[in-house]
Amino acid sequence: MATFERFNFKTIDEIRDKVKKLGVNISFADDLSPLAKPVKIGNVVSPNSIAVLPMEGCDSERDGSPSELVRRRYRRFAAGGAGLLWFEACAVVHEGRANPLQMYLTEKNVGAFEKLLKEVDEEAKKHNGSDHRPVKVLQLTQSGRYSRPDDKPAPIIAQHDPMLDPRVGISPDDPVVTDEYLDALIEKYVKSAKLAREAGFDGVDIKACHRYLVSELLASHTREGRYGGSFENRMRFLLDTIKAVRSEVGDDFIIASRFNVFDAHPYPYGFGVDKEDFWKPDLTEPLALVKLMVENGVNLLSNSAGNPYYRFPQVTRPFDTPTIGGEIPEEHPLESVARLFELTRQIQKAAGNIPVVGNGYSWLRQFLPNAGAANIADGSCTLVGIGRQAFAYPDAPKDMLEKGAMDPKKSCIACSKCTQIMRDHGRTGCVIRDSEVYLPLYNEARNNATKK
Repeated sequence: MATFERFNFKTIDEIRDKVKKLGVNISFADDLSPLAKPVKIGNVVSPNSIAVLPMEGCDSERDGSPSELVRRRYRRFAAGGAGLLWFEACAVVHEGRANPLQMYLTEKNVGAFEKLLKEVDEEAKKHNGSDHRPVKVLQLTQSGRYSRPDDKPAPIIAQHDPMLDPRVGISPDDPVVTDEYLDALIEKYVKSAKLAREAGFDGVDIKACHRYLVSELLASHTREGRYGGSFENRMRFLLDTIKAVRSEVGDDFIIASRFNVFDAHPYPYGFGVDKEDFWKPDLTEPLALVKLMVENGVNLLSNSAGNPYYRFPQVTRPFDTPTIGGEIPEEHPLESVARLFELTRQIQKAAGNIPVVGNGYSWLRQFLPNAGAANIADGSCTLVGIGRQAFAYPDAPKDMLEKGAMDPKKSCIACSKCTQIMRDHGRTGCVIRDSEVYLPLYNEARNNATKK
């Protein structure tokens, strides 16, 4: 591992030189045309190869319907020109909401979501041409150990974890979620998928990343019963949910999964990790899972890694500045980026013709499109996903495609303030580039957290 450094590159040659010195596998293309390539996803087509990843705002209405802040965010994403809009985490049950303002699609508010999607399509056409229609996928989730539906923690765990349990107030005697609850939960995902289709989404994502419930099930080596222990049992919930949703919605609806392939968490509590050294990925099981998901009807994938709510958030999203009280990584951010790129490279290879959305790009700032175009060109991914960068710079896709470059003065600076708002239980967005809206919300959340 190399010494941690903040981003300090002015030219593409400077960052290329650093990559060479570090010996990491990151390429930067001068030709950005791969980003403009349309991508077939299931039976629909993304107008280009750029995706906005699911970035949760923690700012829906109490009933889970889109607030004005939610509508503003997705109108900006739509105007920005990305071909795929991957809508943020939407709970499938009330007890699975990560916060009281998490998105939650129900029979009572499906009309509000339908209205939002119409606004999104209108904005996309207005700013990108009458034939531009972004693909819209809704991420479905049960937040598990990070559930907080009514202003206080209410964790639901798949297995006990001696490192994570104390952080959410779980004692060794607290029960794990039952097999019967999980059996019934599958139908909740099916119901949410049907409502998403009714609202006008092109597909849904069965979320299995970042240590929420389904992600934790993948790593439930110590769990007893039908959903723990063996590989077959640990994959059971995700695969059975995929099959149940596909059976209900048919072939004309996208089923996606954004899933962890490397938890960076010690065995037997981590997924995709070496049993002796949890910093070494072991993709034997994740690659086998990819093939099973594809066999059972998944037609879009996005892999992630790590747990942003534990000690090593750089595994998920490399940064310059940690959240308050966070650690400085013992590796260079380019090493963190390269790890994420390599994980995606392996998943894309296993997925074959199924498109895989890459991640880990935001730290690269204005050189993001060069890395993304290189990865698409050599088959390391099918679409380039932007996360925090979309908060800061929602029109980045448009600038990439029309201007051939991103403006460094509009880029995300990896300051972790958007993450800090979430830690402080506030409504989140970019404090630096969207300061008129989010600086007051950042200050409000910080003040409330300090008082507590």
